[in-house]
Amino acid sequence: MPDLSTEAPAATGALASASVVPPATSTESLSPGRPGYRRMSFALFAAGVAAFALLYSTQALLPAITADLGVTAGAASWTVSAATGALALFVLPLSALSERFGRRTLMTLSLTVAVVVGLLVPLAPNLEWLIALRAVQGAALAGLPASAMAYLAEEVRPKALVGAIGLFVAGNSIGGMSGRVLAGWVSQLWGWRAGLAAIGLLALVCAVAFRVLLPKARNFRPGTLNPRALAKTVGGHLADPLLRRLYAIGALFMTVFGAVYTAIGFRLAEAPFNLPQGVIGSIFLVYLVGTVSSAAAGKLVARLGRRGALYLAVGTTAAGLLLSLSDSLGAVLLGLVLITAGFFAGHAVASSAVSRTAKTGRAQASALYQSAYYVGSSAGGTLGAVAFHAGGWGATATLGLLAVLGVVSVTLYGTHAARTERRALAATGH
Repeated sequence: MPDLSTEAPAATGALASASVVPPATSTESLSPGRPGYRRMSFALFAAGVAAFALLYSTQALLPAITADLGVTAGAASWTVSAATGALALFVLPLSALSERFGRRTLMTLSLTVAVVVGLLVPLAPNLEWLIALRAVQGAALAGLPASAMAYLAEEVRPKALVGAIGLFVAGNSIGGMSGRVLAGWVSQLWGWRAGLAAIGLLALVCAVAFRVLLPKARNFRPGTLNPRALAKTVGGHLADPLLRRLYAIGALFMTVFGAVYTAIGFRLAEAPFNLPQGVIGSIFLVYLVGTVSSAAAGKLVARLGRRGALYLAVGTTAAGLLLSLSDSLGAVLLGLVLITAGFFAGHAVASSAVSRTAKTGRAQASALYQSAYYVGSSAGGTLGAVAFHAGGWGATATLGLLAVLGVVSVTLYGTHAARTERRALAATGH
């Protein structure tokens, strides 16, 4: 893996892993204290809250959806996987559209469509309609990671960029957490459809705030759509062995995370815990641990090196999975803390390395990482629920441990490949 700068902002969510283009030097660029900077910061914070609240809106409600619609855990999990899978599919083409039509335009359109669908989701008459609407919602939300980071890079002065990105990332994390908590408590009082409606209304408020507050782009210069050039760039990234390994690591880490957080609600709703829906939703407050661990990823890399940081993340995740097998609620919660900390740290290391590795077409390189990441989320969510339905939490934890083993295997292979390359260069005198 390439060296990672300890100053690089660590991603706490996939939306934050998009590569940024070189910042503009225009005198009209935004910075703290200048007109528009605070409005821009609050606007993108609101966008992050709306996007992540909508994307995972059904995850905390899966036990209630399963019981009400009379479907299996695996079938209900598609309400999450359809959204994340559609986002994975559309993030790359929408990143190209943002280059042509503008970041602000695409973000506004994405949020508008996602919110409208979010208000329709509670009205879905059956599981099939619910899954279909969630897929449309995920596809719409793909326009946000395709545009937000590029907007910040173009409109914010370099010295203020890290802080601006940090606030957007905070919106991602808080949205993912608050959406699940809100849905859980509202669902306990009035049912899962009311929980989804509450998230839709929250997203509507955030979307309106985003549109009202976000300043017009001053430094955007529209490009042209060139499918051949895009295909060539993507093909070059996929041909790079190191980038392929990073994409695999992101997908495998997210497989663990998706499996655990999709199935944990089912486990806590059953004996010996028998927790109510509101308390289950509050479990997602553990997400705050991820904000801390991802922010610490740069320091870990500085102390342990890139692979050392990845191995620590893997070990922490594996320890959490093993601890979660206990029938003690305290042990399960501690296991979730470790899984969350390990996942976010590993994701921060891998996602940051992508833009470092790609010498050209960094936006597309990061879009490919996001695609792999959300493919892992979709696979983990569905397979984790199916495993739980077939063999209980032990089967879900085993699936997670297999994915962790995959991360270790990919990292060890990368170490071996790097050593082999160095020996070959030394033998030729280079």
